Amino acid sequence: MFAACQNSDSDIRRFSGKVEQVEEAREVRSLFSQTGRLKAILKAPLMLRHLGDSVVIEFPRTMHVDFYDSLNKIESFLDARYARYVENRALVLLRDSVRVINRKGDTLKTQELWWDQNARKFYTDSMVHIVQKDKRINGGKGLEAGQDMTWYLIKQPVGTVLVGGDVLPQ
Repeated sequence: MFAACQNSDSDIRRFSGKVEQVEEAREVRSLFSQTGRLKAILKAPLMLRHLGDSVVIEFPRTMHVDFYDSLNKIESFLDARYARYVENRALVLLRDSVRVINRKGDTLKTQELWWDQNARKFYTDSMVHIVQKDKRINGGKGLEAGQDMTWYLIKQPVGTVLVGGDVLPQ
């Protein structure tokens, strides 16, 4: 008795292709330090680590990060509904209801923001809206800012800038 089977080329390709490996972690709390000093604490309900040629870590259900200064005090924090970290480039893409607040209470809001961990900077080409405690900047398109939000540059400001007292914008 003889038996045989036959598979189409597409079936063979489907079964012989690489299987993506994904590590999953829930209720994540990760501490980041540099030269023994706490720099940030990341919290997320779900983390997916995609293993491949380049490791990509996804936070599909929100991410919160507290940034610390040299005295271990929070200098700023960020929230986003989605984040994707490219490990070999130390870059994080933040999307959907991104919010960064510094210790003075200044708030940056945007729908997409890049966080360069090596340069300790945020940047985007998307629309941004910044609210400061004593004045309001209606926003603009594109931004570059320090991770601690002590400085920022809106590339294409739009709208009215309100300032207090006799201060003129520079």
